[in-house]
Amino acid sequence: MLTGLVAGLAAGALWGMVFVVPRMTPGLSSVDLTAGRFISYGGMAALAMLLTWRSHTWPTARQAVTALGMSLLGATGYYLLLAQSIVYAGTEVPTLIIGTIPIWVMLLGKPVGLKWAGLLPGLLLTLGGLALMMQSTLSQAARLPAGGGQFWWGVLLALGAMLCWTAFALVNAAWLKRHPEVSATEWANWLGVATGLGAFVLWLLLGSDIRTLSLLDNQAVIVMACIATGIGSGWAASILWNVASQRLSVSLCGQLIVSETLFALFYSFVWDGVWPAATQAWAAVLFTLGILASIRAHR
Repeated sequence: MLTGLVAGLAAGALWGMVFVVPRMTPGLSSVDLTAGRFISYGGMAALAMLLTWRSHTWPTARQAVTALGMSLLGATGYYLLLAQSIVYAGTEVPTLIIGTIPIWVMLLGKPVGLKWAGLLPGLLLTLGGLALMMQSTLSQAARLPAGGGQFWWGVLLALGAMLCWTAFALVNAAWLKRHPEVSATEWANWLGVATGLGAFVLWLLLGSDIRTLSLLDNQAVIVMACIATGIGSGWAASILWNVASQRLSVSLCGQLIVSETLFALFYSFVWDGVWPAATQAWAAVLFTLGILASIRAHR
């Protein structure tokens, strides 16, 4: 259980980076950023498979198709929606919406033997944290000018991203438990290659041409951001999350997703060079207590 907990929290720390990266790469479209991140992920996964090809288990045709579908749901599609929502609505509100994923995963993935009373403390603490965050972040919408339609379009895109990843978390955990013969690393590599191929096709169809990309001013930052989120938030985080999914119940994994929200807010505050408001600080405390309460309930 300890291994699963550490792996889940570490995955959250790596995933939190993706919320601030769109703001670090102005001028780069959401499609280009998504493609760059996941082509890096796919390249790293392919390299890992080549280096271990003698001992690596290779997917069947059915498993390969499953990996491709899962990659569209939990990687390319999810991040494309999220990145564009951040462009329209900023970091905080999409982070809040994505922060509801633990609630849905906990409710939909509760183990049969665990009573609802056991989940209630962690659930209420997480809801309390979300309520405080909502009080703080939705004030942003009230300050928008009359033509702030882009903000609400960003909210809608963030809701779509939330639905994608909630479905991915449930289906991914169920698949891993049905296939214990597939290791966490192997499944992450299969997903990575499928994601990389899908991202490359996405870039060919909708991405910017090479000449346009070569004219961007911040090319070094863009390359580093794509590599960092591809290898860190993509490949490494997928392995860590698969480890957590194999060792923990779906509901406890769902609670650990809260760590993604905590780290995303932390990175955002560091990037902006500001301290969190009192409500945001208390929300972080409630999120942390919710994780601890859920761990205690699942022991």
